[in-house]
Amino acid sequence: MSIPDDLAAILVQEATLTLPGFSPEIAWQLGTTLRELGVARQQPLVIDVRRFGSPHQRLFCCALPGTTPDNARWVERKVNVVARFHKSSYHVGLLLQQSKLSFGERYGLPEEDYAAHGGGFPLHVAGAGIVGGVTVSGLPQREDHNLVVEALCLLTGRDLEALRLRG
Repeated sequence: MSIPDDLAAILVQEATLTLPGFSPEIAWQLGTTLRELGVARQQPLVIDVRRFGSPHQRLFCCALPGTTPDNARWVERKVNVVARFHKSSYHVGLLLQQSKLSFGERYGLPEEDYAAHGGGFPLHVAGAGIVGGVTVSGLPQREDHNLVVEALCLLTGRDLEALRLRG
């Protein structure tokens, strides 16, 4: 798909995949759903679900076989993008590709602290806004993004085929 098509689809994802509430139990459900998908598919993933704040509160975190400490670092950098922009990290990355600017050029922020690559997604609670984020690292960025969307669809009862990125 083209960048404009992906951006349009991601806007729908971000608007549609809202939660009725957010608690440690919901974070655990989301995290274990991602873990079960990764284990069943033998995917090397680091998975992180957290509530935003100062500091953030990590509510779920695990690393599956095949990951490295670099995957955990990618998670931190993707989370920073989601927390700052309240958009998926892939969304921000596609906007940068479209503008032909680097993260540092566009935002003046250090790339060692921010990664505009797929896998981080905002957790939006109806009536409350963005309260946290869910992030995975270990697959190519589009697959990381689609995996998070799949888990959110499973958790919210949404139609994955209608929401996933194609291609």
